[in-house]
Amino acid sequence: MSRVHPLVPLGEILQLQRRWIKLNPTQMYTEIGIRSFGKGIFHKTPVLGASLGNKRVLEIHPGDIVFSNVFAWEGAVAVASQAEAGKIGSHRFVTYTPISDKCDLEYLRLFFCSEAGLEVLTRVSPGSAGRNRTLNIAQFAKQLIPLPPVEEQQRIVGRFKELAVKIEEARSLRQKSLEETEALLQSARRRLIGDTPDDGWIPLTKYVKEIENGWSPACESRPATVEEWGVLKLGAVSFGTFNENENKALPINLKPKSEYQVHPGDFLMSRANTSELVGACTIVEKTRSKLILCDKIFRFLFREDSPVILRYLDDVLKSPAIREQIERGASGTSSTMKNISKEKVLKLLIPYHTIPEQCRIVTYLDQLQTKVDKMKRLREQTIKELDALLPSILDKAFKGEL
Repeated sequence: MSRVHPLVPLGEILQLQRRWIKLNPTQMYTEIGIRSFGKGIFHKTPVLGASLGNKRVLEIHPGDIVFSNVFAWEGAVAVASQAEAGKIGSHRFVTYTPISDKCDLEYLRLFFCSEAGLEVLTRVSPGSAGRNRTLNIAQFAKQLIPLPPVEEQQRIVGRFKELAVKIEEARSLRQKSLEETEALLQSARRRLIGDTPDDGWIPLTKYVKEIENGWSPACESRPATVEEWGVLKLGAVSFGTFNENENKALPINLKPKSEYQVHPGDFLMSRANTSELVGACTIVEKTRSKLILCDKIFRFLFREDSPVILRYLDDVLKSPAIREQIERGASGTSSTMKNISKEKVLKLLIPYHTIPEQCRIVTYLDQLQTKVDKMKRLREQTIKELDALLPSILDKAFKGEL
């Protein structure tokens, strides 16, 4: 049975606090920020007061309930903890403290993240300048919110936290299941393909006669329409995935180099990326026309006299033994951008298997990959359902149904 809670003006339970401070040019200060949708406070990099110039700042105290005055309407609200002691906020933050012990700050925070609370904050945050809508402090104080006795507030908070923990446990279990399935796939690759090169392994050049990379002219910042030519971005190629939407439109004054157009059946490799992603491969199953390789993506041209199943090669190049060779062969001083040369790719050592053996390996690994893909879909669906569950619980809580 739902319980009707009395409505109380915010001005009767919260006191506005504006602790303006004068900056000391030689003192270090740490500003706070607040993430939207109730995701808490974060700290910016400490800076000298001199670098903040004439910026108006206020002091944050533990126990403050803090709002972003331009993003409050989308749940940018948090309660300051001891971690915020001595921190500062810009003039774009509004801080309040309880007037009495009749309200629990965590109850208020949860309320302002609920549908009912967001309606209150939206109502007192007029404006249409994109996402920036300034909180009207005077109107905020007049808003009525449900306020049961503090014991009931604390019961609601406790019950919500219990359910939130269970939801997080469910999320973690789904993630653990996915990780275990992916580990099983990698273990199978290691077992079927091998851990380290031996005398029976052959260089990739036995199968690949040539590697070509494309063209990277200055392009438009937007993706190409289906009628336009586009140049693929590096993000078009990941492990087992080709994303044709990762492209930039070729300017109309440039003639496309059609010899670099991508076709179904192409075997592509990323030649530049982070250490974990450099050398990622994929087979183009299908693609729209008028897409051109960029110079950071390789395309393999295969020998006719040494047949290889592309799915087998894709699995081999994902295996731990070959990934180790790729990462070791990648060069570059930046951890965020490593490169591997055509020469090093062609010298990669891979195990030799006959076509029937390649078919057997691909079939087995495809079965495991299907399980991984199923787990990914289940995880995504679970996360979507769990993400919808918390707002529903909050809504019930402030309707007196929790």
